Amino acid sequence: MVVKCNSFGLFGMDSYKVEVEASISNGKSVFDMVGLPDTAVKESKDRVRNAFKNTGFQFPVTRITVNLAPADYKKEGPIYDFPIYMALLKATGNLSVDFSECAFLGELSLSGELRSINGVLPMTIKAKECGLKKIFVPADNAAEGAVVEGIDVYPVDNVYDVIQYFRGIKEIYPALPLPESAYEEAEVPDFSQVKGQYEVKRALEIAAAGGHNVLLIGPPGSGKSMLAKRMPGILPDMTFEETIETTKVHSIAGTLPKGASLIRTRPFRSPHHTVSPVALSGGGVIVKPGEISLANNGVLFLDELPEFNRQTMEVLRQPIEDGVVTVSRASGKYTYPCNIMLIAAMNPCPCGYFNHPKRNCSCSPQKIQRYLNRVSGPLIDRFDIHIEVPPVDYEELTGKVEEESSAKIKERVDKARKIQTERYKNSKTNCNARLTDAEFQQYCVITDKTAELLKSAFETMGLSARAYNRILKVARTIADLDSSEKIEIAHVAEAVQYRSLDRRYWNRNIKE
Repeated sequence: MVVKCNSFGLFGMDSYKVEVEASISNGKSVFDMVGLPDTAVKESKDRVRNAFKNTGFQFPVTRITVNLAPADYKKEGPIYDFPIYMALLKATGNLSVDFSECAFLGELSLSGELRSINGVLPMTIKAKECGLKKIFVPADNAAEGAVVEGIDVYPVDNVYDVIQYFRGIKEIYPALPLPESAYEEAEVPDFSQVKGQYEVKRALEIAAAGGHNVLLIGPPGSGKSMLAKRMPGILPDMTFEETIETTKVHSIAGTLPKGASLIRTRPFRSPHHTVSPVALSGGGVIVKPGEISLANNGVLFLDELPEFNRQTMEVLRQPIEDGVVTVSRASGKYTYPCNIMLIAAMNPCPCGYFNHPKRNCSCSPQKIQRYLNRVSGPLIDRFDIHIEVPPVDYEELTGKVEEESSAKIKERVDKARKIQTERYKNSKTNCNARLTDAEFQQYCVITDKTAELLKSAFETMGLSARAYNRILKVARTIADLDSSEKIEIAHVAEAVQYRSLDRRYWNRNIKE
């Protein structure tokens, strides 16, 4: 007799249905597992055998074959322990129920307890799409699965509880979505704690309003990291679709906090400069999302940009443009979202004091140039806004002036984003930085006088076509902050100022 039990697997951001088929036949005592299982899946045999014995059942001393269909997808991880256990339980006659509308996910301990697994949210969504009514998951993962409407998510601590449930002895109640009051907002530092730096704050406000990438250049201690860490506090609140997508990525990567339901605060990821290209983009033996995808719908902050490996930095170029990263492996192509705001910070030279108003730089021109050339021109070109972060004066640092809070800045950002949402309501674009070519032609129209200013800047500064587009997109955002339907000459003039540093540092001969 062949017994079938439903489960699910992961392939990139998507999930697929897995039918766990168990067959018991006469013959030598063998436990075969087929269906392209990896090492972790093959080890399920030992965990299931011990769980069987430790929950009071006699493990069959006969020929056992377990098939994980479809056989052309590689099955990874320990998530099939639970469905294999349930299938064998029914095949041995210890349980006689209909599993056709149920699914099982979870790793078994030797005593029969269920341990948490990765990817419950996308697998629960797929289970609902497949028409299943019930899904049994480890208790630690029930909160994330419960956000999916139309399917009952049952939290399980021990497999024996499920057996008693199907026998009608014990009741297990479906998990309920956490109420709004149960969500703990991640604490984000406030801009009111930053003294001075008004021009930089203005640039970051524009970046938040339009979703633009920012490059901060300044000496050590000027506040580059401090400013970047406050960016999530002025970004618009996530939509429900963005919340689900962000939570799915963290669920798959295994970075979702224990017992968490949804990630409602925009992510802020700040990998160390020793991060590898694979850790940044995603990959590994078992392909997982990288830092760039874990920052999806949030901020990816790269501090000390020139210290990153050149190959690691170049990994960013395509995902920044496309909003997705594709990892190709022999088993297939895995695509993860990476709709991020990229913020990078760097010193102007190895010692950090080139162009400092009060301290002398100890680096030679050749040393400065070599340091700056660690960051390629094409990558620099992908930053919409370049801003110099000057050192803070003592008077500003000790002054009693009340600085503007993140909440006040966010009000203006939200107002500008509301304008963009209305403007792009019939497209997939959600901010000015993501304008398509057709939308750019339609919404970034300028007057003849403004065009003359832009032409002069283009020729004088040696701008690329990409830089030209990004200047107009930033100008469009500045206009939105001013509630202006048209892009005026003042908007373009301010946007041009944010493209000067790459020419000041990279496209000139540095002299002592």
